[in-house]
Amino acid sequence: MDNKTKTYQQVIDYLKKNNRQKHLLLGNGFSMAYDHSIFSYNALNGFIDNLDNKLLKKLFEIIDNKNFELVMQQLDNFCEIASVFGADKNLIQKIETASELLRSSLIDAVKELHPEHVYTIPEEKSKKCYNWLNEYLQNDGNIFTSNYDLLLYWVLMRNESKKHSDGFGRDKESEEYVPSDEAEYSELRWGRNKKTQNVHYLHGALQLFDQGIEIIKEEYDGLHNLIEVINNRMDNKEYPIFVTAGNGKEKLKNIMHNKYLTFCYDKLSTITGSLVTFGFNFGEYDEHIIEALNKATKYRKDDGGKLLSIYIGVYSKEDAEYIESIKSKFKCKVNLFDSKTADIW
Repeated sequence: MDNKTKTYQQVIDYLKKNNRQKHLLLGNGFSMAYDHSIFSYNALNGFIDNLDNKLLKKLFEIIDNKNFELVMQQLDNFCEIASVFGADKNLIQKIETASELLRSSLIDAVKELHPEHVYTIPEEKSKKCYNWLNEYLQNDGNIFTSNYDLLLYWVLMRNESKKHSDGFGRDKESEEYVPSDEAEYSELRWGRNKKTQNVHYLHGALQLFDQGIEIIKEEYDGLHNLIEVINNRMDNKEYPIFVTAGNGKEKLKNIMHNKYLTFCYDKLSTITGSLVTFGFNFGEYDEHIIEALNKATKYRKDDGGKLLSIYIGVYSKEDAEYIESIKSKFKCKVNLFDSKTADIW
């Protein structure tokens, strides 16, 4: 990293000085900064090595790669090619079954590797992270994350954040008048509060479930912690909303088939001011995110606002060189800062 690379605080100070609205995009680096041993790709690879499923292990061996997204993309491509050549329907069904098995295994991996409880996170780390996130929430910014895990949710809940809204709330089960203390309320449903939503899970998350008509969010039930509640649902073959397709095109296709994810993606496509990213590497499977940001650079609000710039956190010289090599993909101005100076946890 050269001496010209800004620190995180220099970025924040500059945006404040220019009265610039700012938003935050989190990637896997946010979770790895909390605990590298749990949330790194190496941890997922270890999970694959211990899979008690011969078919999946064989697939990873053949493709010689432990990247869930790449293997899933290869399966999708193989399925399309098989269909074009009129392959036996039983073969195509086997490919689709393997793909579904891989998706459920990814969810299992994230769940199994996850801290068991919100209070596993030390109080001082939770508070520090919340204060860092609140820099955006208290200034009318949005937080976007591509992570599936519960860390962001836990931090906001544990610190009883009054500034955040994920769009979920309870509906009265009866439209007839009933005193509030006697009324029955639904589980946490998404939709009614979306106008104030400022926290967006772009690829879904462990706590979010699609019930067909309603998108619901799981919570502590007073008897079991959240991981246990989620595990009970999964035992009943109910799986969280996870976008696990291989490339950006397939991810966007999955996003557009879910009303909650579509809303989050559209929100990213219409942000104004500046976007700060942490732990998000804009890799080959993130083309749909770049596409959303480029839409935001063309979008005009009533006041003429649009996305003007993006500040991308990088950890190393290699990271910086990579971002420099893809700068032309972005329609707005791209700046770099040293992720190690962000001091989140």
